Amino acid sequence: MAFVGELISLGVAVSWTITALFADVASKRMGSLPLNVVRMTMSLTLLVATLWLTMGIPWPRYADGSTWMWLLLSGVVGYVIGDYCLMQGYILIGSRFGQLFMTLSAPTAALVGRLLLGEQMRPLAIVGMVVTLSGIALSILSKKGDTLGLKLPKKGIFFAAMAGICQGFGLVLSKIGLQHYDAAIATLGVSQQAVPDGALLPMPLFLSVPFAATMIRATMGLCGFFLLLVIFNKEWKAKLSHAVHDRTAMWCVLGATVFGPFVGVSASLLATQYTSTGIAQTLFALTPVLIIAPAAWLFRQRVTLREVLGAAISVAGVSLFFI
Repeated sequence: MAFVGELISLGVAVSWTITALFADVASKRMGSLPLNVVRMTMSLTLLVATLWLTMGIPWPRYADGSTWMWLLLSGVVGYVIGDYCLMQGYILIGSRFGQLFMTLSAPTAALVGRLLLGEQMRPLAIVGMVVTLSGIALSILSKKGDTLGLKLPKKGIFFAAMAGICQGFGLVLSKIGLQHYDAAIATLGVSQQAVPDGALLPMPLFLSVPFAATMIRATMGLCGFFLLLVIFNKEWKAKLSHAVHDRTAMWCVLGATVFGPFVGVSASLLATQYTSTGIAQTLFALTPVLIIAPAAWLFRQRVTLREVLGAAISVAGVSLFFI
């Protein structure tokens, strides 16, 4: 099927838009670390069940040491650091602006992909970086008299920017992990089209591998978030108890989990198998535009033409990286 990677990437953008809206509500009610501990626990539960059905065992089948190493490293960068920063960004500046800064993932993926994978980056990449940053600047700067100033808190900008950078870096590390996973499967002489022995759901191996890779990353995510929660919160048990007894927040976390670490991240890894990291990130970056209307409606946010243009320009800049 033509453009299968691109179509999956568009689906990821929609999935992450839904995730951001759920996470916006949950992060403000729970706090960043309790939210991520609960979210990773739910995600791992779903992934264990998925692998049991599709691989016949509840853990990543055929994954070797190199696969685990790269995917765990990706989990540290993409989940522990990236998602922590993203949720902090949602608390401080909201999901709409938080997702705007996620456009930084595309230039990051392009640069890291060039360094680690040797992926081509055309001369227009420099122009794309300038245009992307200009779009972000247009959205977050406001005129105060004769000077320009930030209309968002600096701390929120920092966390959101770090989230975007870590997502791009983590995606490239994930792609390296998937390459090692494919090599391990090939070494064992197993066909990617085969259905694993003992699988209850007859699905070709290549479709379940991204879920297995996501499970490895999510395992690191849960361990990392739980450790941070214990270190930085003396009353961590009370915080977790309060979080899980907030019914509204828990429903939002479930939504954020299904469309985020489970569907969204797994599909994003699948997308990178059918198209380049850069093209995938370009389409993922549509989320800041897709989120404007639902965020304005759900949270009764006032959206200015300047902010809409800024988001559109930022996404357009992302596309220039890969023309």
